[in-house]
Amino acid sequence: MFENFRTFKTDFAGRPLVIETGKMAQLANGECLVRYGETTVHVAATAAPKPRDGVDFFPLSVDFEEKLYSVGKIPGSYLKREGRPTDKAILVCRMIDRPIRPLFPKDMRNDVSIVCTVMSVDPDASPEIAALVGTSVALSISDIPWNGPISGVSVGLVGGKFVINPTAEERKVSEMAVTVASTDKKVAMIEAGANEISDEDMLDGIMFGHKENQKIIEFIKGIQAEIGKEKFSYPSNEPDHDMFEAIKEFSEEDIKFALDTDDKLVRDERLKPVYEKVHEKFDEIYPECEAKIDECLYKTQKYVVRRWLLDEQKRVDGRGMDDIRPLNAEVDLIPRVHGSGMFTRGQTQVLTVATLGSIRDNQLLEGIDEEESKRYIHHYNFPSYSVGETKPSRGPGRREVGHGALAERALVPVIPPVEEFPYTIRLVSEVLSSNGSTSQGSICGSTLALMAAGVPIKAPVAGISCGLITEGDRWMTMVDIQGLEDFFGDMDFKVAGTHKGITAIQMDLKIDGLTPEIIKDAFAKTHKARVHILDDVMLKAIPEVRPELSEYAPKMLSTTVPVDKIREVIGSGGKVIQKICAECEVKIDIDDDGKCYVSGINLDNCNRALDIINTIVNDPEPGSYYTGKVTRIMDFGAFVEIAPGKEGLVHVSRLDVRRTENVTDVVNVGDIVKVKVLEIDDKGRINLSRRDALIDLDGMVAENTISDGPRKSAPRRDRRDRRD
Repeated sequence: MFENFRTFKTDFAGRPLVIETGKMAQLANGECLVRYGETTVHVAATAAPKPRDGVDFFPLSVDFEEKLYSVGKIPGSYLKREGRPTDKAILVCRMIDRPIRPLFPKDMRNDVSIVCTVMSVDPDASPEIAALVGTSVALSISDIPWNGPISGVSVGLVGGKFVINPTAEERKVSEMAVTVASTDKKVAMIEAGANEISDEDMLDGIMFGHKENQKIIEFIKGIQAEIGKEKFSYPSNEPDHDMFEAIKEFSEEDIKFALDTDDKLVRDERLKPVYEKVHEKFDEIYPECEAKIDECLYKTQKYVVRRWLLDEQKRVDGRGMDDIRPLNAEVDLIPRVHGSGMFTRGQTQVLTVATLGSIRDNQLLEGIDEEESKRYIHHYNFPSYSVGETKPSRGPGRREVGHGALAERALVPVIPPVEEFPYTIRLVSEVLSSNGSTSQGSICGSTLALMAAGVPIKAPVAGISCGLITEGDRWMTMVDIQGLEDFFGDMDFKVAGTHKGITAIQMDLKIDGLTPEIIKDAFAKTHKARVHILDDVMLKAIPEVRPELSEYAPKMLSTTVPVDKIREVIGSGGKVIQKICAECEVKIDIDDDGKCYVSGINLDNCNRALDIINTIVNDPEPGSYYTGKVTRIMDFGAFVEIAPGKEGLVHVSRLDVRRTENVTDVVNVGDIVKVKVLEIDDKGRINLSRRDALIDLDGMVAENTISDGPRKSAPRRDRRDRRD
């Protein structure tokens, strides 16, 4: 039945890689089923037979579809089916798109769709890498014009050694997570997160992955040679050569004048009459070719910018190749929020706001990963006004998700662990103005906001981008590219890191790849730039992390509850824990391992709740101090509840330092009082003293000390000293 069914096998980083094609999705232009270990991904590549009208770009779409059946889960939504792509799926789509897009013909306008469907997941065999390899196979054997193949690997650093496609256990201890895609000659894409890795180690890891890619590229070439289809022809969207030369000659000097400014608004205003002038002359000469005339104007701008850079070492705003635009950093711009920071680089400006929450504010994840939640979240917003447009807001797109994830990845290595800082952390970066590399501006703004919020990060992080212009064997890099250099250049190489090393990389290319020399040069330029940004700008705005949290941030305390006592703290139907939360005005989270977090705006209330929890799980001891609630009044004294189900008697003689005749002269039902445990009799009854607590604590220790349990008695001072 399946006459064209073929199977191809090889070894990939110690695990079998099997490519099957010819059995499924036979109406697609190219397809394959990738089996990597026990991970299975089906990839289908489809192209429209005719070009799309009215577009001035190559319409490529990549989808990475996470099917929860691949990990034995049923979706938790009401409909019980997968919904919109997860952020992780969107990031994989972007990761696959970046290396394959430059290899399509630049003048093709036929829609091309890549759909990668994850059907089963082996935690030790990455479905992302399987999808990337499968995409390369599907395109290579299809009739879609494409100058591949490529291959991709994940590189880890475990125990000082590089590891290709690390297992799930190896990923947990790896110092870096770098995805490297390659052609048979150059590095085509880099996506990296790292724990402050040096430039040298990062370059070595990238080239280690590039070398491994060559084995899979040769494997795919063999498949293509055996069953690959002849590529179809398509109508070129390239403007007529004579048209381009005529328009370039007519408009070149006007375009040079328009572009020669460091102000994006001025540049846009200068370009408007140039477009009008060109259309006035050429619309009649080339009727019904308005879009191609605009394409010629775009190409003329690109020609001018590239000639300036390559021939004159001139940038549109007059900077040198290693110069950064004017920088500014500020903190505390927004009142009442937990932390805020704004970073400005030229006409790129990003404001980031930090919010701290309890552990229960963690983001729950429903995907094919083993990760079920995360406590550090970064969101990036790019409103239309940031580029002077009027487009209505419709929520974050793939670009916003990708830029937010890059900033998040850059800061993950310096975020304190939950044991040291038991908070959920959310950062929101609002792009206020955009003229190049807002993602790196959001990294700088986020560092400022975290430091202003008092989050004890390990080290400040800065980010910067590096551009590239190539022509044959000639090439030139420049740091801190602005919009035009991104549009008309060949690369946007984003690198973030601390003084010590790199924490994140993302590389966007418009050419087929980079040589090791170009990557090394980009590392050197971005390293120097980020140190300058850190030392001369960011750390002058805020030299160190604030020693205290904002007064508006929740206060968080923690303790450990014995696992066999968790039920007592929660109570039947949650009654005990709900009562503590209501009385103390706090939130309480208890993990299955007994880790307990108490959060609230008032520190005293948090301490009281923590004392109650510790009293529940630990029997009261003579000499311990508690804050309790008066529950009953008798002639002979008052009963005080020091924890749910645990109350003791304060005899009238021990209510106050002065003689007391009537109990109600000192306390009433509902009052919150500090007491000391005097004794626990043989019947388990607890005798308390408010008088002793007042004398011993002087009203200070109980209020200002953060405790992990009931307070022990301090040495009693002589009565003569109490007057001090």
